[in-house]
Amino acid sequence: MEYVQDFVQVDDARLGIQVYPEPEGSVRAPVVLVVPAMGVRARYYRPLAAALRAAGLAVVVADLRGTGESTPRPSRACRYGYAELAADIGAVRAALKDRLDGRRTLLLGHSLGGQAAVLHLALHGGHEVDGLALVAVGIPHWRDFAAPRRYGVLPYTQGIAATARLLGVWPGWGFGGRQAHGVIRDWAYTARTGRFPQLGGVDVEAAVRRISTPVLAVSVDGDQYTPHPTLDRLCAKLTAAPVVRERQAPADGTALDHFTWVRHAAGPLAARIAEFAATLPPR
Repeated sequence: MEYVQDFVQVDDARLGIQVYPEPEGSVRAPVVLVVPAMGVRARYYRPLAAALRAAGLAVVVADLRGTGESTPRPSRACRYGYAELAADIGAVRAALKDRLDGRRTLLLGHSLGGQAAVLHLALHGGHEVDGLALVAVGIPHWRDFAAPRRYGVLPYTQGIAATARLLGVWPGWGFGGRQAHGVIRDWAYTARTGRFPQLGGVDVEAAVRRISTPVLAVSVDGDQYTPHPTLDRLCAKLTAAPVVRERQAPADGTALDHFTWVRHAAGPLAARIAEFAATLPPR
């Protein structure tokens, strides 16, 4: 399925966004802005975009800063972290204002993209976001992994952070693609503590507790990076938001994991997200 490649300029970064055609037969359908996982290019979500369009939703997918069509390429000169990823979502929404005005708008975050979406709502307000869908997202606190794996998660995540700190950038050796040191620093903090770091002097944990946007939170059977308890931990922070918590199991016996749900469970998940969108108050 073809999309229009566009770009949004943010300070010294250029964010790539893929704008898909409006769903057939729908007028001013709800718009879903998909925010990808760490190191995953926007084009990976083409099967999900097709399924969402088939379910009657308009779709935009944004590359995370430093990934895919977005710049800058992570290097020692990059200083961005979670705060910038959260702000980037606001920049993309602002660039899409003409498309979004008067239409229900949902953020759909996968993994790191889900954390960024939560932080965007916490730090920048959710007044123009009607719903948040979290799929294969979680706070990857080491204690929430099953034994014996949990005992390897802490040294693994902190080892990645130490390497990124030493080199000034994470080269992407076997995990997450090439990443700015700040992104890895903030991610490793969540893995170590189970909490979001303070960002710009803001108590993020308190800000997350004030989010009131309706949430559909779906964890995936077989997810090696954000198993069910890690999403439970994130949902527990959303004390002011109405949260619908679900689990996605393979419908046809096909094994799912942190990434393959995009291709093998896109249809059922898209249908569920469309149902969720239909419950949101119209603009």
